[in-house]
Amino acid sequence: MGEGGGRMPVIFVHGVPDTERVWHKVIARLERRDVVTVRLPGFGCPVPPGFAATKDAYAAWLVEQIASHPEPVDLVGHDWGAILAVRAASLRPDRVRSWAAGGAPLDPDYVWHQAAQAWQTPEVGEAVMQRLTPEALAKALAAAGVPPDDARETSAHLDDTMKQCILRLYRSAVHAGREWLPELARIPRRGLVLWGERDPYAAVDFGRRLAERTGARFAPLADCSHWWPLERPDAVAAELGALWRPAESPPR
Repeated sequence: MGEGGGRMPVIFVHGVPDTERVWHKVIARLERRDVVTVRLPGFGCPVPPGFAATKDAYAAWLVEQIASHPEPVDLVGHDWGAILAVRAASLRPDRVRSWAAGGAPLDPDYVWHQAAQAWQTPEVGEAVMQRLTPEALAKALAAAGVPPDDARETSAHLDDTMKQCILRLYRSAVHAGREWLPELARIPRRGLVLWGERDPYAAVDFGRRLAERTGARFAPLADCSHWWPLERPDAVAAELGALWRPAESPPR
């Protein structure tokens, strides 16, 4: 039994172009052991027959993972995993006890970063993916703040299936912030927003705004880029532990 207690696991959701390994440093620092890491379809694993790899398909898939547990879960997401975690928690607030997310905004004012805009553009995205090799991806990840060993391990899973899933996902999500914003009103109030203050893909103000909209606690991470699970695992583990601890009973 961990900090969450009973049969209530914590589910960790990775982003793009990661796999569940992005969480290995954080998980090693947690007191609880009721941990589940999911791998998004197509990211180092096969795609189920008929899976569309759109934002709605991934959100529905995550809701299914959550619903497979008998009790409400604690949910943690980074990057696209954050967007999907927030979406799933807003669709099924009855199945989520707490949520933590960061590194990707769900905001109608957000302008997608340069790489995302290229992926969202037909023909341009295909050309970019054709040139993208595991070696080039590892170099780009390391330049963005990912430790070199983790960058190489992540890049080893890059293949044509992942590339196609990335293109489909991003092209379905051009207006995700506007389309998914209304359901944020339903999200559980027990939330945490984690954000690197030097995130080059989404300014820290988007994290602060997400926290304000959802009533979550905001935890900016100083001198941290985008991959906070790998860059600041001690701080992240501490913030998650605080989120999961039972609230103190009020004095009599």
